[in-house]
Amino acid sequence: MIVGLIVACEAGFWVLPAAGLAARCLLKWRRTSVALLLGEPLLEVVLFVATAVDLENGAEPGWEHGLAALYIGFTVGYGHHTIQWLDGHAAHRLAGAPRPPKPPRYGSARARHEGRLWLRTLLAAAVAAALLQAAIWYVGDGEGAGPLRSWQWAALRITVIHGLIALTYALWPKKAPAAAATRTEEGRTLSGR
Repeated sequence: MIVGLIVACEAGFWVLPAAGLAARCLLKWRRTSVALLLGEPLLEVVLFVATAVDLENGAEPGWEHGLAALYIGFTVGYGHHTIQWLDGHAAHRLAGAPRPPKPPRYGSARARHEGRLWLRTLLAAAVAAALLQAAIWYVGDGEGAGPLRSWQWAALRITVIHGLIALTYALWPKKAPAAAATRTEEGRTLSGR
C-alpha cells in the first residue's frame, strides 16, 4: 500500500504543478492554479498519515516507510524551489515571460549557489530523520526499527556527500574562461565603470 502511495505522490508531484502552471499560463485561471499547486503539500500529508496508520495497524517497519520519510523530507527541502523553477520556465515558454536566470557558473557566486542547495539538502535530511526517529519511538527501538535506522544513515550520507561536493566549489572555484573574462572587462570599459 505504501509503495503505491509513494508512486502516486511522485506522479502527483509532477502532474499537479504541470496542471497548475498550465491553468495559470495558458488559461489565465489564477485561483485554479493556486488550488492545484496547493494540492501538492496535501499529498505529502496524506502520505505521512498513511504511513503512520500503516505502522499503527501493526505493519513491520520496512524500506517503504523509510522511503516515505525521505520523500516527504525532499518535498519540504526542495518542493518550493522546484515549483519556482518550473513556474519560471513555464511562464517563459507558455506566457512570453523573460527567460529565468541560470545559476552562476563560476567563482564565489557558484559556491554560494551550491551552498544554498546544500542547505536545502540539510533541511530535507533533517525532516526525514525527524520523521524516522518519531517512527522509531512509535514502534519501539528494537530489531524492527532497523530499516528505519538505515534510512536515517542514508539521509546522513546524502547530506555529507552533497556537503563535500558543495565545499569543493568554495575551495576550488571554477574560473571563467579567458574569453568570457575579456568580454566582461570590455563591457565594463565601454559602460564607463
